[in-house]
Amino acid sequence: MLVEQAFRQSTFSMSIFDADQRYLRLNEEACRVMGVGEDVLRGQVFPYGVPSDVDQQGMRQALRDVAETGEPAHYESFTRAPSGVREHAWNVKLWPIRGDTGDVCAVGMAAFDSSEQHWARQRLAVLDEAAVRLGRSLDLTRTAQELVDLVVPRFADFASVDLFQTVMEGDEPASADGWADLVSLRRVAHVSLEPGTPEAAVELGGTDFHPPYSPLVRALRAGEAVLSAKGDPGLERWLQGDAARAVRLREGRTRGLGVTSVLAVPLIARGATLGVATLLRTRPDPFNQDDSALARELAGRAALCVDNARRYTRERTTALTLQRSLLPRGFVRQSAVDAACRYLPTDVRAGVGGDWFDIIPLSGARVGLVVGDVVGHGIQASATMGRLRMAVQTLADVDLPPDELLAHLDDLVLRMTTTDDGMGLGADGAGETGATCLYAVYDPVSRRLTTASAGHPPPVILEPGGTTRVLDVSAGPVLGVGGLPFEATEVELPEGSIVALFTDGLVEAADRDPDAGIARLREVLTCSDASLENRCDAVLTALLPKHPRDDVALVLARTRALHAGQVRVWDLPGDVELVAEARRLALAQLEEWGLEEAAFVTELVVSELVTNAIRYGAAPIQLRLIHDRTLICEVSDGNSTSPHLRRARMLDEGGRGLLLVAQLTNSWGTRHTATGKTIWAEQELS
Repeated sequence: MLVEQAFRQSTFSMSIFDADQRYLRLNEEACRVMGVGEDVLRGQVFPYGVPSDVDQQGMRQALRDVAETGEPAHYESFTRAPSGVREHAWNVKLWPIRGDTGDVCAVGMAAFDSSEQHWARQRLAVLDEAAVRLGRSLDLTRTAQELVDLVVPRFADFASVDLFQTVMEGDEPASADGWADLVSLRRVAHVSLEPGTPEAAVELGGTDFHPPYSPLVRALRAGEAVLSAKGDPGLERWLQGDAARAVRLREGRTRGLGVTSVLAVPLIARGATLGVATLLRTRPDPFNQDDSALARELAGRAALCVDNARRYTRERTTALTLQRSLLPRGFVRQSAVDAACRYLPTDVRAGVGGDWFDIIPLSGARVGLVVGDVVGHGIQASATMGRLRMAVQTLADVDLPPDELLAHLDDLVLRMTTTDDGMGLGADGAGETGATCLYAVYDPVSRRLTTASAGHPPPVILEPGGTTRVLDVSAGPVLGVGGLPFEATEVELPEGSIVALFTDGLVEAADRDPDAGIARLREVLTCSDASLENRCDAVLTALLPKHPRDDVALVLARTRALHAGQVRVWDLPGDVELVAEARRLALAQLEEWGLEEAAFVTELVVSELVTNAIRYGAAPIQLRLIHDRTLICEVSDGNSTSPHLRRARMLDEGGRGLLLVAQLTNSWGTRHTATGKTIWAEQELS
């Protein structure tokens, strides 16, 4: 009697089957699990009483094996109970029951519901996987996608992540006080078990407006997870309130995909609400509180990763904006070269770097070509780059030769990296600043290119015949070393040559072998017969991987030449009486060029500059006129002392000449030469 009571009142399911898998006995728990009484099941063959959607083929085979072999067996399954809707983990023990003769006459079965232990193991496994998978990048979209991929299909049939637009832009999210009645969220990631994501009412990248009664907004405002099951008025109102969502809902129900529960979890990190993760179940088993706890843990980890990505996006955007504001946005048309340029920031975690380039118009129709690279990444590197670029422009404006310009730039970097107490300050605020720079000046009159390098890769030359060569430039020390000289290299280029200047990120991108990168660059330049713009694109496509590890700056300049008919030069004796002859020669040349409208200003400029050279300069004196897009008048002499503007007083008899030149011409200036100086003035031509 006591054994019978123990059998019937056992807290786990116990059943007895004959050798042909017919029910003989069931205890009360087994009947509860099956959902029918013992009198109905007794004598029926298993799996009688089990719904067709519950797979029991494994259990049936296990019963048959025990009856035939007489050996006990252990069987595990994960199915719902016939009387319920939730999935359960079952740990089943099967053993043979022998009669007096020793033959197997029945099979005993004890089924333990190990669902809680199973789900606990699953939750731990998900958390362990989350520690590995979440936050593998600093990309907002990828981080959100990692979260939804983690939860589907483990314990959700659909998952989405929606963020505030300000978060996507890297800015601080608005506080709850600033939210409108309809909260605007941008869909960043979603995934579904069903093809085509039928549960999604908004496309990826789209914006949706959510009412206050929606689970998403309730979770955002409460700052905690909101669990809504089927029958919740707010859930039904939200599902039916939006036309697109209602259509998707009806389509899903026709396919047997009705929503049974929704779990909305806010993404909160460092006290800021970034967005919300929404989990849906269409399976019969709805979310429970354990699922909610797991979702909160995952959302907390994901929110920190999203916030890190947001902060990185903000810093990167700031640095990139700063750098682009410091880089040239356009170039004045040059007489010396046609040019095309590219700048590509890196997308690695270190952030944008300090690469820069410039094309600087110089006097005498010449042009300065610059590329440089500041060591380090981020805002500090961009700021340092901006200071160096401005310094190069300033030094180029006074027409320093390339080697002297780099020497002055080296001194500037030394001052930038040394504080009053002698401590070094680098691009990141500590350590030493390092930078490389290449400065080249091309003169279209002489067709000569003068180049100096401060630890920078040499330029590649493509001549009109298709021959390429690496310019043999003496690589001086990087900027900031100090105490070492720089050397200039001068070569004559055929008209139409292409000069390629670049930073090391271009030639070291593929395999970090600069020699192989330069060889590949020469090959691409030779094979391409397109415009400079298309050549730039071809070079970047051929040499750069999908995700470059470093910034890249590239300048392609095709040289032009001013021919003999555009330039006239006269050597003048040091006699004031010959100033009139200089004016006559200049006016005759203007008439030959058809520039009679510039005669008045040119006559005054020639008269003033030649007179000053004869009075205050030294032999040899030379007058040069250059006719291109502008008219340039140059007077050279052997005295290196530069003139300067001064304001003459009312009774002064002189001192107004240079002021008139400055007022009547577009620009004027002085550059020093190996034998003295040259004063020039430039006029615009109608």
